[in-house]
Amino acid sequence: MYFSGDPSTRKRVDLGGRSSKERDRKNLLEQTRVERNRRLWLRQQNSAALKIQKCFRGRKAVGTEQSKLREQFYKAYGKYCQNVDRNSFGPDSDFLCQFLYFFKAENIDDFLVLVQICRLLWWFVQDNGDVVKLFVGVDYSSTCALVNYRVKRFAHACIRALHQNRNQLKDQLLLTPEELNVSAIPLLEVLVLLIDPKLPWSCKIVEYLFQNNAVGLVREIILTGKDNAENYFSVGKGSSLERVLTAVICHVGQKPCICSHINPRYSFASQIITIPFLWHLFPNLQQIFAAEDLSQCYIHQMAKFGQNLINLLPKDISNEFPSYACMLGNILETAGISLSHPDRSFDMAIDLAAVTTFLLEALPSVKTSNSRERISPVNGSDCGPNDRDVTAVDAVCGFLYVTLNKLPLERIMTVLAYRTELVPTLWNFMKRCHENQKWSSYLSNDAPGWLLPLAVFCPVYKHMLMIVDNEEFYEQEKPLSLKDIRSLIVILRQVLWQLLWVNHTTSGNSVKSVPVSSAGKGQSVQAIQQRVSIVVSELLSQLQDWNNRRQFTSPSNFHADGVNDLFISQAVIENTRANEILKQAPFLIPFTSRVKIFSSQLAAVRQRHGSQAVFTRNRFRIKRDHILEDAYNQMSQLTEDNLRGLIRVTFVNEFGVEEAGIDGGGIFKDFMENITRAAFDVQYGLFKETADHLLYPNPGSGMIHEQHFQFFHFLGTLLAKAMFEGILVDIPFATFFLSKLKQKYNYLNDLPSLDPELYRHLIFLKHYRGDISELELYFVIVNNEYGEQTEEELLPGGRNLRVTNDNVITFIHLVANHRLNFQIRQQSSHFLRGFQQLIQKDWIDMFNEHELQLLISGSLDSLDVDDLRLHTNYAGGYQSEHYVIEMLWEVLKGFSLENRKKFLKFVTGCSRGPLLGFRYLEPLFCIQRASGNASEESLDRLPTSATCMNLLKLPPYTSKEQLETKLLYAINADAGFDLS
Repeated sequence: MYFSGDPSTRKRVDLGGRSSKERDRKNLLEQTRVERNRRLWLRQQNSAALKIQKCFRGRKAVGTEQSKLREQFYKAYGKYCQNVDRNSFGPDSDFLCQFLYFFKAENIDDFLVLVQICRLLWWFVQDNGDVVKLFVGVDYSSTCALVNYRVKRFAHACIRALHQNRNQLKDQLLLTPEELNVSAIPLLEVLVLLIDPKLPWSCKIVEYLFQNNAVGLVREIILTGKDNAENYFSVGKGSSLERVLTAVICHVGQKPCICSHINPRYSFASQIITIPFLWHLFPNLQQIFAAEDLSQCYIHQMAKFGQNLINLLPKDISNEFPSYACMLGNILETAGISLSHPDRSFDMAIDLAAVTTFLLEALPSVKTSNSRERISPVNGSDCGPNDRDVTAVDAVCGFLYVTLNKLPLERIMTVLAYRTELVPTLWNFMKRCHENQKWSSYLSNDAPGWLLPLAVFCPVYKHMLMIVDNEEFYEQEKPLSLKDIRSLIVILRQVLWQLLWVNHTTSGNSVKSVPVSSAGKGQSVQAIQQRVSIVVSELLSQLQDWNNRRQFTSPSNFHADGVNDLFISQAVIENTRANEILKQAPFLIPFTSRVKIFSSQLAAVRQRHGSQAVFTRNRFRIKRDHILEDAYNQMSQLTEDNLRGLIRVTFVNEFGVEEAGIDGGGIFKDFMENITRAAFDVQYGLFKETADHLLYPNPGSGMIHEQHFQFFHFLGTLLAKAMFEGILVDIPFATFFLSKLKQKYNYLNDLPSLDPELYRHLIFLKHYRGDISELELYFVIVNNEYGEQTEEELLPGGRNLRVTNDNVITFIHLVANHRLNFQIRQQSSHFLRGFQQLIQKDWIDMFNEHELQLLISGSLDSLDVDDLRLHTNYAGGYQSEHYVIEMLWEVLKGFSLENRKKFLKFVTGCSRGPLLGFRYLEPLFCIQRASGNASEESLDRLPTSATCMNLLKLPPYTSKEQLETKLLYAINADAGFDLS
């Protein structure tokens, strides 16, 4: 049969004279090997052909027999099982045996028969209430092998049928048990009946399903149905598929479950817990998984696999939902309930830390996760936390620390902040450490027991503070009470000072790189200390902002106790540790000390440029009735260096005549005060007022001034020049605008300063309990500037995007962002460019918005008459005890605040005193006798001044009434420098 030789082949003769016996030996061996392999391949091919034929004939025979049996089955029981009764399921009946023999999941007729069988089975059980009796009959022990075989094959057939037809049934897979009229529900409900943990065969059936990867099929069924879940979820009702999982989930191989070893690759943990957002689909399953010992068992099993856990997970369903990230999110969602049991919170925390660390560190950073976590309150006794508490908190914070560094913050911060009790729990731990004087002992070393809680607590609480509204923070005191926040500020201040100054000065730069076991590989104490110092600084800065909005604690509580003259002297020097602290945590240093540092920095720059500009002074000729236009035209031509130099001003009155007086600095101060008053006047249209009469850029400034951006640049330069020269100007800015000078972002809580009514409406929406979609709101906002209304979308396509309960928080923050940031972004940007021509960002960063306003305008406390008297010199025959001087101080004390400001402007050129008091007025205020004798002519003279020298020339009036009358006339004459 296989002979391939040719009998006619003749013997080949080598005409070259060589014999065939002289062939190369290697070629002969190679040819022999090839021939042998060819014969082997032919034998294998023939053997395979025989097997295929045998298999095909066998399958064909089986198919024929199945078809015959199917026809017999239809004749005996009916195509729609109309002849089936309860006895058909018993051990003596061939009903199930025949059906399971010919059943094919891909055969639509077989599938329909299976559905009808399941309906009948479900009805029979509902009538009788005993599924065991239905299958067993009388004695289970005598028929258990047959019954178990039939039940497990039948259960597996139901799962295969659902899997095979899952795409056609995708709209039915997550329906509730009441929907028996559809095809999927009878199959699922029968599965619930057959694998009920109370049944004697339960573990045998589930073990068989695990061995045949039925759980993997269920995973694919769930993934098919979950995309349509929102279309048919019934609130408060569990789906039939959830009931199946509930019955399977308790089979963990521990008592009372008697399942033998289950391949971890096909287990419930690897196949089901890796489904994205599992608990959103099956909330009842989440409660069962977490409330009982199940989560502890599953997490302990996963922890035992160690790093190999990653290799046991199924293939990722997409790049967006890798299996390890889905498992991590589902585990963390249920951990809080499990950890709430005190008797196992410690062990759970350790296993949980191990599993999450494996999932996070063994893999690259993920792009999507929905991880959330709760940890239970640690031991609530009055004594401080014990070692078990500390270890448990350290373990949980360790993996959360890795989480915050691995996963995208925008996805997990809100979950950690609002769906867990993480913040109050960690705060209670830290507070108990502090109250029992254990916190200071933690601070004295570099143990991670206090580092890790802070590394997790601070960023999560900071995120909460960006979202909570003023009512929640101040009135409802959520999430922490104001009393607790005051204690928190003290703790954070101590921690930050310890990290930034004490540890550094006591141990230099050498910090042990001790690995922190619970935080994962590669995390040293030094790295965590650096991270903690940053997050503590950010949180304290935010708490200081809340305190500035409405004071709940003394500003001095933010100041470190160890700031002294040595520290201040070093803080001025670049690249010193004190200077770095000044940049990172300026609130640790008292405000007056920072003002001194700021003044010294300005003085150094002024001196540098003043010495260079002695012979190149810039002289402005300013008409008082056109002060803004003249100043803009002349100042805009100056270079940055010239702006830092001296500027001298000559005023021209309404008659075109130059006013008397030589500018030694006083006229320039008067010029700065007048021009700022004119430029920032709301009537000019560049700025608007809030309800509290605070200034912010006019969003509609372009409708009034064509070159409005150039004007904002000029005004920024003007304000910077005033601050650069140490001149206080009475311009009350809105806090949200001052944030722009610090290049900060404004949030919802800043909105009351701009539009209290809009803020109230947004808070109403935030707490609205009804259906917000009924309010007919869309993601658009209407701007109304000077009667012209324009509509802007808050999101692309916002005109067609309705505000609902699900997206209302996003809508609220987008509206606040539009009003506080977007509308004034261009005006603020040009103002900032002009401002930064003279004032460096590092200088401004030393102060918060409230302190920055004090730098600009000073405080009313600076108009202290007693302080002025204490720092006054006398000349021309006056002394502090002279009767004229005594009358003057009495008159000034009786002045109103407005008249005191006018007096101060009259003698110094500025209506605000030095920020730190008149001790820092240069030169000191001086009162000089204007006439050598008290003649009638001299007494008729008015007081005059030399503002460049802060000098008051006061005639020797004889009565207090005369002095008050003359002084009031002088300071209110508003005659410029022509008054004599």
